[in-house]
Amino acid sequence: MGGSIKTLEYYASIAGNLNGESMSISENQLSITLLEPIGVVAQIIPWNFPLLLSFWKIAPALAAGCTIVLKPAEHTPCAILEVARLATEAGLPDGVLNVVPGLGEVAGQALVEHPGVGKVAFTGSTEVGKIVMRTAAREIKRVSLELGGKAPCIVFDDADIGNALEATLRGGFFNQGENCTAITRLLLHEDIYDKFLPPYIDRVKKIKIGDPTLDETELGSVISKEHFNNVSSYFEKGVSEGAEVLHGGGRPKELEKGYFFEPTVLADVDPKATVACEEIFGPIVAVIPFKTDEEAISIANDTVYGLAGGIWTENLKRALRTAKAINAGYLWVNTYGGIIPETPYGGFKQSGIGKELGSDGLDMYLEKKTVNIFTGDKIPSWYAG
Repeated sequence: MGGSIKTLEYYASIAGNLNGESMSISENQLSITLLEPIGVVAQIIPWNFPLLLSFWKIAPALAAGCTIVLKPAEHTPCAILEVARLATEAGLPDGVLNVVPGLGEVAGQALVEHPGVGKVAFTGSTEVGKIVMRTAAREIKRVSLELGGKAPCIVFDDADIGNALEATLRGGFFNQGENCTAITRLLLHEDIYDKFLPPYIDRVKKIKIGDPTLDETELGSVISKEHFNNVSSYFEKGVSEGAEVLHGGGRPKELEKGYFFEPTVLADVDPKATVACEEIFGPIVAVIPFKTDEEAISIANDTVYGLAGGIWTENLKRALRTAKAINAGYLWVNTYGGIIPETPYGGFKQSGIGKELGSDGLDMYLEKKTVNIFTGDKIPSWYAG
């Protein structure tokens, strides 16, 4: 809720400052650029943060002057339907924000195909994002895609272990790991590997799993039975490929009902293993040792994804050098997590195209039109006659 409010406040603050440019090209020619809303935009939202990710799209679209048809995920339609009701109550004109629940292959497909839609903003899996892009290409619609991730977090030998431990715990298991920026690959320098892991595992074991309505609960269930089975299959694959289980791996013994999956840590994971390459979207962290800066960067970049990542070091030169070398769109240094509305967010490679948030997120809902104006008295003749 806090992030949703901050996002609305940020775009409300810049909505009145959509200025084009004016250029005096020559004595008799003036050029101006106009910023215009794309028009009707389709916004397709995932289930993991149904309100926040909706407002990441709604706020800039409204600031740009677009109208919206939003399709929430089939698992989580209720919150955004309530937002639409409140928006109407607050005075938003009818037809500006429209919410259409339904299945992706039905409602989502219809929106992407509809000729009246000028832009599609999609957040979800890379595989579905490819389908959206192919479909939108039939009419050359504007498209922005925020897709999957396989975030590396590199902890160098000079890192502040205490702070790194706290942040990587949150980064790995926040929202049950159902988070595209989750730390799924924890890269530890070999000199601190044995120093870092014992307290890390000790803290993982103390994470409180259970009823999300209770204040003491720190980790809830995954979204569905289907997803529970998917996360379980990745765990089994990791073990079969040689990973060592340091903690977790299934349903907690004390919870017989619900799709609860323990916070799970797999150690000594081969960088080429399935759990180190594919997005799991669950509470499984693969721990990978490294020797040199170059090896860490190579492992970090050895993926089709490029969404987010973390760097832990007290050496500023090393931090900047590593940040420049990592092929990802959003990085944290000596912290992890928390995407700020004022900053552009989006991935490289198969993690998506375009940006959300910041002024770049607003630009995704605007068309720029150039108008050239002749200010002289007489147009020069082109033809002799």
